[in-house]
Amino acid sequence: MAARRLTRLLHELAQPPPVIGILNLGQIAFEVRASSSPARLPHSETTILDAEDTFNANNLYYMLQKYLLGQDIFLLSQPGPYARRLAMTFCSLTNLEYEFITLHRDVGETELKQGRELRHGGTLSYVDSAAVKAAKHGRILIIEGIEKAERGIMPVLNNLLENREINLDDGTQIIHQDRYFMLDSFKDSGKRFIPAHKDFRVIAIAAPVPPYAGYPIDPPFRSRFQARFVDPVGALMSLSSGSTFSHSYSATLYEKLRQIILATQYASESQSAVDATSKSNLRAFPQTALVKLRALLSVFPAPASPSPQQLAKLMLALHPGLLHAPFVVWGMLSNQTEEAGLGALGSPSLSGEGDDLGLLGYRLVSIERESDRSVRLSFSSSQTSRSLNVVAAGGPRPLFPYPWKDLQKLDFLVTERFMGLLTCMLQAHTLGWDITYVPPVLPSTASCSTTTLVQTFGALLGYEVDSVHMYKELGGRELIMRRKIEDGGATSWEPSPLIEGAWEGRLVHLSGIDVIGPTAGSLARLMQDREAELWEGKRLVQQADPEEISTGQLSVPHRAFRVIVTASKSLPLKDWLSDEHSNMFFPVPALPMTNQEEYTVLCQTECSADLVDVLLQFADKYRSNMTSDLVQKNRKLGTRALIRLAKRLARFPGRVDLHALLSHAVLAEFLPAAERMSLDNIFEELKIRKKTPPYHPPPSIVDNALEFPPPSDPSAPDTTSVRIHRFAVDQDPDGVASYIPHMNGFYDNSLQTSLMQELAIDMEILGEHLVLLGNQGVGKNKVVDRLCQLLNRPREYIQLHRDSTVNQLMFTTSLEGGTMKYIDSPLLRAIKHGRVIIIDEADKAAEHVVAVFKSLAGQGELTLTNGHRVRRQKERTTDIVVHPNFRLVLLANRPGYPFLGNHFLQVLGDNFSCHSVTNPDMQSERKLLEQLAPELTEDLILRLVAAFHDLRHAYEAGSLMYPYSLRELINLIRHIQAYPQDPLELAIRNIFDFDVYRPATIAKLAEILDHHGLIVKYLGIEAAREGTRKRVLDVTYQPKNTSLSEPKHGKDDPKNEEHVGGNSWAGGSGGRDTAGMGGRGGYKRLHKGHDIKQVSDQLKIDVPDHIKEKARGMARQELARRLEDLNMSEADARSYGTHLEAVQGHITQLHDLLENLAAKEEERVWVKRQTDGELDDARLTEGLTGEAAVYKRRGMAKPEMGRPQIKPKRIRFLFDISASMYRFQYDGRLARSLETAVMLMETFAQLSRQDKYVWDMVGHSGDSPDIKLVEAHHPPADLRDRWKILEKMELTTQYSFAGDYTVEALNHAVTEVAKFDADEWFVIAITDANFGRYNISPQQLKRAMAMHPKVKTALICIGEGAEATWIPKQLPGSGFRVGNTAEIPAVFKSILSTMVDH
Repeated sequence: MAARRLTRLLHELAQPPPVIGILNLGQIAFEVRASSSPARLPHSETTILDAEDTFNANNLYYMLQKYLLGQDIFLLSQPGPYARRLAMTFCSLTNLEYEFITLHRDVGETELKQGRELRHGGTLSYVDSAAVKAAKHGRILIIEGIEKAERGIMPVLNNLLENREINLDDGTQIIHQDRYFMLDSFKDSGKRFIPAHKDFRVIAIAAPVPPYAGYPIDPPFRSRFQARFVDPVGALMSLSSGSTFSHSYSATLYEKLRQIILATQYASESQSAVDATSKSNLRAFPQTALVKLRALLSVFPAPASPSPQQLAKLMLALHPGLLHAPFVVWGMLSNQTEEAGLGALGSPSLSGEGDDLGLLGYRLVSIERESDRSVRLSFSSSQTSRSLNVVAAGGPRPLFPYPWKDLQKLDFLVTERFMGLLTCMLQAHTLGWDITYVPPVLPSTASCSTTTLVQTFGALLGYEVDSVHMYKELGGRELIMRRKIEDGGATSWEPSPLIEGAWEGRLVHLSGIDVIGPTAGSLARLMQDREAELWEGKRLVQQADPEEISTGQLSVPHRAFRVIVTASKSLPLKDWLSDEHSNMFFPVPALPMTNQEEYTVLCQTECSADLVDVLLQFADKYRSNMTSDLVQKNRKLGTRALIRLAKRLARFPGRVDLHALLSHAVLAEFLPAAERMSLDNIFEELKIRKKTPPYHPPPSIVDNALEFPPPSDPSAPDTTSVRIHRFAVDQDPDGVASYIPHMNGFYDNSLQTSLMQELAIDMEILGEHLVLLGNQGVGKNKVVDRLCQLLNRPREYIQLHRDSTVNQLMFTTSLEGGTMKYIDSPLLRAIKHGRVIIIDEADKAAEHVVAVFKSLAGQGELTLTNGHRVRRQKERTTDIVVHPNFRLVLLANRPGYPFLGNHFLQVLGDNFSCHSVTNPDMQSERKLLEQLAPELTEDLILRLVAAFHDLRHAYEAGSLMYPYSLRELINLIRHIQAYPQDPLELAIRNIFDFDVYRPATIAKLAEILDHHGLIVKYLGIEAAREGTRKRVLDVTYQPKNTSLSEPKHGKDDPKNEEHVGGNSWAGGSGGRDTAGMGGRGGYKRLHKGHDIKQVSDQLKIDVPDHIKEKARGMARQELARRLEDLNMSEADARSYGTHLEAVQGHITQLHDLLENLAAKEEERVWVKRQTDGELDDARLTEGLTGEAAVYKRRGMAKPEMGRPQIKPKRIRFLFDISASMYRFQYDGRLARSLETAVMLMETFAQLSRQDKYVWDMVGHSGDSPDIKLVEAHHPPADLRDRWKILEKMELTTQYSFAGDYTVEALNHAVTEVAKFDADEWFVIAITDANFGRYNISPQQLKRAMAMHPKVKTALICIGEGAEATWIPKQLPGSGFRVGNTAEIPAVFKSILSTMVDH
């Protein structure tokens, strides 16, 4: 005891650091002491807040109070730098050392406690995390981004916060200081137990959730802190404080905009709960809005009266979230600017007058070199013509000359739009900000020149541009540093390209920032303060002394370091353009090319002006029909795709088939019915006619070249053949020897020869990468392999699947002798040696895996996980150069049902030439089969080919659920060829046995086979039983007693034992008189699960007529009784059955799609950082050091941060049941509407997860806009209830008066649906309204359908409504004309599928 007291006394008497001053805050006088580790002090003067500011002083005073009380602080603040800078200011004023942790979704126990490293010699070393170092040395621990940490992570620190205790992986334990000095055997325990320093404190920083995105704070964690909410208005004002403006116009504009920004903040805080969740309210400006405004006006004086377009451009730079806000919000803001005397805002689309100008109407004049790492930029004002010179940072490379010396020699088009965007970027650069180039909110537009702008920006400033391509698997730590294993097996870290760029002063282009989601927020400190925590205690700080830098603990970013981030455009803006993102960067909203600019670009391909006009007209109409849902799955048809088409037309002017080219470009063959109708309307408007495809003779090898003879097309004047030189052996000897596919059995046919020619032209002449989409078994692999064989082209192969990862695409990793080895994947081999790489099943892998091919195909760039880069030209010693012969070929199934793959097209952009691969036409298929089986008769082959074509048409029409392909037909032919003695019904079972339990499918198959004279006695389950009976077992049952009395039910066996023969038990087998299976004389079938013993057919035939008649009568009585139970007549049941049969195929398809969507929401993914499971290749190094969480397991994917748990989808179906539906039912409109209702009711009734969809059905007529048919949460439970709904619909049409309530019904439906707490909201309506007769204008329909922006609506116009040609033009993507009423169910199904599956 005496020893403990003495030890504690000596510890307390130990000389503390000397006092270097007194800090007076309010009534508190705090002794500021010297630091024992100055490297751990704040090193930034520019990010330290003004302590004289009253708002800052109050916050600092509170923090000092909590520090002196020994309490930890929780700062709640809007996203932005203020709270972090407040914490750093506190540390700076008090001279307290700090440690910093930036939280993101990948942070684990290692980052919060201890990491492990292998040193040379195999010694394992433990490295303390920032939290442990802060606790040991008495530092301030700043934890930023608490709302981003997944639940279950922060409790790691709970005991450290509460009791100042934590167990460490190296066997030591941090304990409270008081407890430490109470230890017995203190001397021995001192090695294991470490006292927590008395000065250890924690400052946690988070954005309040809600209203901001994030995870709620864990209650035990929250209870350990003292909270301080940072007033957003005070933070805005504090960050933007500065000297007065030298120009009066700047001061005036600043003050007026400041008032608007502050008023918006106050308004956002006073909203009611309903207003807060509305999407039509003006959100608060980002925290850095005033900072940017002051910086901009300080360097670029404001004009006397900014134009509306200049004001709009400035407003979007300050608040880019306005881009995806409803237009009414823009109108509200415009009212405020008018009231402030600034005038109205221009259009948020920013296109029009002044496109050549930058922010505040400035124009770029010249750029000159100022010093080795700085440039002088000259600007002029459009209003005053006054020149302005600004010195800004630059790169070491020679400057690309500006003004442009020779516009004709530039490899890009200089337009007003381009110069305006470039000037905005250069202005942001002169202010010292990093830049985000925000894509348009419209889902499908012309090119925004993203890559060209970034490259030109870098070249003008002399920068080395380092592009880093983001992918979803990137974690927050990988953005800053990477693991590596040195020679000898020691583990260490190396900087990421971002940190390398910071040290070297490069321009780093982060491409695809949207795909990493909230993880991008982990860069906030680096972007805003130029500081970051590196490995093993190293730190990047804004400024440091040479002595501090020499220790290796501190490093300083180069002042010329800049970052530009761009988006992949695969995600909607609202999903990633958050306040946090806006605060990190200076936004520059993108502008797509104008029609004239796009025209000029296309004409540069030497394509004729007339064809360019047609291409642009088509693109304009196609893009305007695109909605954000459709663009996720369909082709966007951007400028790059149009350039590809124009090049093709210019190269082969004699082979112009615009209908075929454009159809291939947008994958028309695979568009849903509704979108296909819109596409056909566009073709019709532009008079682009479909041509009959010509015959294509087989290719041949002539003079070491592959020659495709001209097609036999009388209408085409071009008779030249296409010649493509074969691959030379000396270019890749190993590849030619080992990687050329060899095919023995390829049978030439016109369609596949035509496809092969198209692929060869794209791949070898135009240098394009390819995507081939098609059904199963149509020959995608065989066509590509045959082409590679004919061209003598080596090819590599990768098959993707659900578990494919980005790492696996690049390397195979292994550990040999403690050293990490990277073995090139087939992809890297193909890149290096110039081979073709086939990526098969591209739609089965996750979208973020396939996304890595976008940059590889578009820019020839790829960032590898080991730090190396793939580039078109070698810039660094470790770069891998893309061989000019390298080609990517992606194979995938068609989008949509029944393949249900991922929508990978959205992440590829327009960097690939897409080809749809279909089954051959009848002539091609017939020729192929004749070559395959010459011994079969021509008649049989013709009948089979015709039958299979009808099967495919039935699938497209929705009557069948499986797309029968060439593969199935070839397998059938091979069976017939090998076993000619087998009857056709046996051979055909190889294909159709999959559908034995689908009676409607079997009936349709039988109808088609019979139509083509292919007589099959048995099909489906009957064929299976007949085949089993006749060919394999031939099991029959011969009863001893065959006498019959009269039909009866029989006794029910409570034990349900098997009964064979006899006439006592119901549900037996092979008996007589009773209800059962396989017997004779009974009146109904009754199966109780036992094996079936069949009596002979002869015994069944020999049943006397009077007994047969008695059995039939009893069966009729039983059916009538069952129908009476349902309150239905036999006629009613037949009527409902007729409607049901008509849409049975649609029901199955729609059911499978909705069921798959529910499954996808709960789809399991690789969950990383697990303590058991499969070893994670990306964490092999951590495994070497002994970490436990180096495994991955399949598990449920957590929702992205800030997104709620999946809620049901709310859907309302709105049916027209007006008088005209009955009056004009002769055209089928009423019957088809009833069938559609049956389709919906039956589909939703069959779903296993009915809680995923809350739906109802409402009718509208001339009497009412709201006639309840099916109520939400109370769907029809049985057949009777569903039939009653049809009866109500039909009776309403019969008895309602003339009139129309379409607009009112839409208004009411949208309003009601929007009230529901759902994941998504949909309204789909049918109307046959005569819009002219009832004076219904397009504006009325638009207003009703767009009343709530969150509700997605669709209007199907039939009958007289379909005659309104303005519907698809005025309601693009949401209005559909259906002239053929037979298509109503298919179109309805297509629209619903597209809406929910996005």
